[in-house]
Amino acid sequence: MRLRGRKGIREELEQQQDIVVLDPRGYKGKWAQVFGNDRPLYIELGMGKGQFVSGMSFKHPACNFVGMDMYDELIRRASEKVRSIWSGTPEGEPANVRLALGNIESIEEFFAPGEVSRIYLNFSDPWPKKKHARRRLTHPRFLDKYCSLLNQQGEIHFKTDSRELFEFSLNAFAAKGLQMSNISLNLHKDGINEQHVMTEYESKFSKQGMPIYRCEVKIGEEALEAYHRTKMEEF
Repeated sequence: MRLRGRKGIREELEQQQDIVVLDPRGYKGKWAQVFGNDRPLYIELGMGKGQFVSGMSFKHPACNFVGMDMYDELIRRASEKVRSIWSGTPEGEPANVRLALGNIESIEEFFAPGEVSRIYLNFSDPWPKKKHARRRLTHPRFLDKYCSLLNQQGEIHFKTDSRELFEFSLNAFAAKGLQMSNISLNLHKDGINEQHVMTEYESKFSKQGMPIYRCEVKIGEEALEAYHRTKMEEF
């Protein structure tokens, strides 16, 4: 993926230390200090232009959000979305969101074990060729990393427009013995839920009538206990 950013983009990002983190390695194990509280930490890996993470930060002020991507230009575009969505509020400043520049391959260098409450994987690159399977963000080698970072409430929320990636991911989750829930083969079949925060791709594909695949994966013990209690109450 090639992104042509405008000249001086790194200098521009350096001036946004209130929401932009150019070297997240220095924040490992310290994200609660960054936000100044111990609220749940939710991270979106591969945030793209930032529509989802900015919308989630606005909708859920009681949680902290980190959007991560590896391209300067996407960090810049996401920072514009974050500031735009918060500009008309009494707070004015987006206190509960940070945009981190980093390669997900090194995620264990950015977050400490048990530091994260939820991981969002939204419309990740499907890497359709079999020889590239290890690059898929739901490959077992990534799942091992996620499981070490997630705490007792830990969950993974996964969405994609690729049926092939979805099937691969469900098999990967099952092979590791992970509990899946809220599996959907067409998330917006009955119309868009106004309470739902969509990504750029999700908005585009949904308007075209394409199915959106989604599931949640319960990792932490407390998340699993809550899931089983809910299932028991259904009977």
